[in-house]
Amino acid sequence: MTKILAFVGMPASGKSVAASILGESGIKVVNMGDVIREEVVRRGLEPTDINVGGVGTDLRNKEGKDIVAKRCIPKIRAADSRFLVVDGVRSLVEINCFKQAFGSDFTLVTIDAPLEIRFARVQVRKRSDDMKDINALRVRDERELGWGMGEAIAAADIVIENTGTLEDFRKKVLNVVGQS
Repeated sequence: MTKILAFVGMPASGKSVAASILGESGIKVVNMGDVIREEVVRRGLEPTDINVGGVGTDLRNKEGKDIVAKRCIPKIRAADSRFLVVDGVRSLVEINCFKQAFGSDFTLVTIDAPLEIRFARVQVRKRSDDMKDINALRVRDERELGWGMGEAIAAADIVIENTGTLEDFRKKVLNVVGQS
């Protein structure tokens, strides 16, 4: 059976950084956002914040709130790994989908960081779907909260505060998997 550590958190809280820290140590990573970005490309759209968010909402409305998790489960099983990271859980429905598939082998970790710190990170990382101003980040926060992000964050088994340096965060993440 595969043990899964899944990350949840508001946009730019550090979920992908946490996943990449573990990925660098040889742990396989399945990114839930990649499922949406794959669908954006399949639909012939540019990978902007509006398109990625719109496709994410459209998928959830048409195929169920757990559709992204359902599309990740075959990727997780195909990875054929004893331990794996899932980056980007957005709702309790997704959590329940994973728990139904993997039971007690599924652990949820919230990455927590305040709005101002998250926006400063957005300005540095410059992803194609990133927000250009803090109000756009607030809009994205509201959209993701509308998907059930707040309840998912509250359901976490573990919380990692990401308000310090990258090295501090790295230590916290590695400590969760006993690699510190």
